Amino acid sequence: MKKYILLPMVVLLCSNILWAQQPIEQRGAFYCHQKKTSAGVVPDMTDNSIYSVPHSFDVLKYTLNLRLNQCYFSPYPKNFSASVIIKFKVDSTLSAISLNATNSSLAIDSVRLAGVSFTHAGNMLTIALGRTYIPGEIAEVKIYYRHLNVSDGAFFATGGMLFTDCEPEGARNWFPCWDKPADKALLDLTARVPSTVKFASNGRLADSVFSADTLIYHWESIHNIATYLVVMTSKINYNLDIVYWHKLSNPGDSVPMRFYYNAGENVGVAEAVIKPMTDWYSQHFCEHPFEKNGFAALNSQFAWGGMENQTLTSICPNCWSEWLIAHEYAHQWFGDMITCTTWADIWLNEGFATWCENFWAEKTGGYAAYKSQIYSDASNYLGNNPGWAISVPSWATTTPGVNTLFNYAITYAKGACVLHMLRYTLGDSLFFASLQAYANDTNLRFHSAAIADFNDKVNAVTGADFDWFFTQWIFAPNHPLYANQYYFENLGSGNWDVHFMTKQTQTNAPFFQMPIVLKIHFLDNSDSLIRVMNNSNYQEYTWTFPKQPTAFTFDPGNEIVLKQATLAQGVFYTKTWTGAVSDDWTVSGNWSPVGVPVNESVKIPASAVRMPVVRTNGKSCGSILIETGAVLSISAGVNFSAQGTVIKQ
Repeated sequence: MKKYILLPMVVLLCSNILWAQQPIEQRGAFYCHQKKTSAGVVPDMTDNSIYSVPHSFDVLKYTLNLRLNQCYFSPYPKNFSASVIIKFKVDSTLSAISLNATNSSLAIDSVRLAGVSFTHAGNMLTIALGRTYIPGEIAEVKIYYRHLNVSDGAFFATGGMLFTDCEPEGARNWFPCWDKPADKALLDLTARVPSTVKFASNGRLADSVFSADTLIYHWESIHNIATYLVVMTSKINYNLDIVYWHKLSNPGDSVPMRFYYNAGENVGVAEAVIKPMTDWYSQHFCEHPFEKNGFAALNSQFAWGGMENQTLTSICPNCWSEWLIAHEYAHQWFGDMITCTTWADIWLNEGFATWCENFWAEKTGGYAAYKSQIYSDASNYLGNNPGWAISVPSWATTTPGVNTLFNYAITYAKGACVLHMLRYTLGDSLFFASLQAYANDTNLRFHSAAIADFNDKVNAVTGADFDWFFTQWIFAPNHPLYANQYYFENLGSGNWDVHFMTKQTQTNAPFFQMPIVLKIHFLDNSDSLIRVMNNSNYQEYTWTFPKQPTAFTFDPGNEIVLKQATLAQGVFYTKTWTGAVSDDWTVSGNWSPVGVPVNESVKIPASAVRMPVVRTNGKSCGSILIETGAVLSISAGVNFSAQGTVIKQ
């Protein structure tokens, strides 16, 4: 007997298009992306070969002393004189150290202390030491230098305002340093400016002293800081407001939040939101980690978004948006307190901060508002995916261009969605416990972390191995394309089987293992939610119910937001087999699905035979699959086994 089956297909529309979403242009993450791709410092690539070998010293502290007075007056020159003392610990035997110092921006005058001579070429400053140092020793070199009157994308002076902007590797343009994110150090910065200037930097204001018409500001950071997060921000007649946040652990102890703004700007929204936002982030990650924090609005030379300098975020003029504040402020935890070890770990900065912005929407608008933002990010990624992974190993040694490193679809949008899917995979309890364990790890706080460190923290908190999640979503490109199938089978006596088979068809990415939720609707208007772990392709499930199913939904909450999916309704047959693979199969046996004769021979085309996955005694073992949508001569079926757990019925 022959049956010709043409099965209908139902397309699953991504539910994110049904939600009201904040325009992408209003997102703090998008503002951040625009700033870092439009005005970011393009790193010099000539010196990256040195990063393929272990770093031979660890910088412990930078002590900067700068004379900036003339930069605030017309014609606003960018040249200044300065010195920096670099204190470092020796990691391997050495008699010289190499530092980043851009030749076109910096002129080196002399070296002192442990330094006896220097060469400055190829944007590297090599300082010969007075003797050979062995591992564990600590030394200091002092460098006298000048910043030249050039525009270098890192040091800005115009119209009575002076500021710096360094990410990813622009600090080398205004002071000699080891300009990679992993080598964080303490900072002591003294600057001489006109007496009418308000001058801000990282950490706390240790003191400010008048000397004739000069103000000497002394800022200290008691926590380690990456060079790209070192900042100077200042202006003649700058406006300054200070709001105090009281610690959750000790309400009697307050942290100053400093707001620097231009005349005519309305800073009220930011000042009103900063205290509840600090509470929210402190409650879910760890208590605010620094001795002060602040924001500074700049001028038209900083045209877009924000930059999360440690304890003093820069924002564009009058950009006091709640969402920009939410994104940049989250970096104080993820990016500043814990900094990416290399640029291959940028997800730990921008992916986390983008997710945090969405999480702030959950605080202000509920879970639906949070999901709306996640859907917006998913839509942006799916519509603009350039096809590379979130983390590319070569970025650890060769810094990519800013349009790659800060690509919105990958670094921001996909990065946030991956964190959401981790939340979905773990559940809220384990997810937030993992974030808290990560943020409170004393080996990571005020230091640097690689993605593997966060991966390990998730494994430790959950007591399970989630390496697979990070491998597929962080280190592999693209996303799953589902072409799933289901059908309902009437067993008689009021009993029904629901059959479901998962299928992924992407060719530009590996198989994506994920927990999946399925929703089954019944004639009596009830429904069941079932969650199963889909850990292989063409995985089959069957559930039996004492009532008639009427509809079937895959991922009803759209939690696997980075996907494209179709769902076909019809019949699929499989049968376990043993034997040699041939072009066509003729299968005989005791077949007994409803309406199919027993002991009927069936010819299966080769296109319907899935390749075997196991070999036993030289014979291939696998399954025959007749797919939905195919027209085949068939008259046979299979017994199915149920898997998974009914979580709602």
